[in-house]
Amino acid sequence: MYPVLKFAVTIIKAKFKSKLSFRDSSVLQLRAGISDIDMFMELNNARYFNYMELGRWDFSSRAGFTDLLKKHKWGVAVGGASVRFRRRIPFLASFTLTTRLLCHDGRWFYFLQETHRNNQICSSALMKMGVTSKQGLVPVSDVARLFGEEDWAAAEMPGWVSAWIEAEGQRPWPTENS
Repeated sequence: MYPVLKFAVTIIKAKFKSKLSFRDSSVLQLRAGISDIDMFMELNNARYFNYMELGRWDFSSRAGFTDLLKKHKWGVAVGGASVRFRRRIPFLASFTLTTRLLCHDGRWFYFLQETHRNNQICSSALMKMGVTSKQGLVPVSDVARLFGEEDWAAAEMPGWVSAWIEAEGQRPWPTENS
């Protein structure tokens, strides 16, 4: 079940936090609660994605991105994800989620999201996100221009992100029901 209450609290708290630019990171202090754990009494791997979505909404709210979405009647879509798990987050443990807008490829934004506990990395995810309109994906350059972030739009993509994009491009789609 989607954590609607946690989403609402995240959005409300974001209104009272400092504003962010495209170059800043969002940081959320979180705790693995009873509805977040699996049978091993640790944060369920699917819950990581829920928390990461909250991190992107916190970032987007604080950067003014949600206001831009409303103004232009745009939406957002996840186009792909790659997550690596390193350490477990046990029941009731507090942890930190950082969200950073890493780069783009002209069509898609790429967020780097990491969880940390006791100053150690627990997970790291690359999230591919697109801004959508009735006409399809909105070019990153258009979004960056509206934010006055043209310099960010020209930033170089890390090689490991390019390699991931290339690998995803080689992955075949199932032929049945396509």
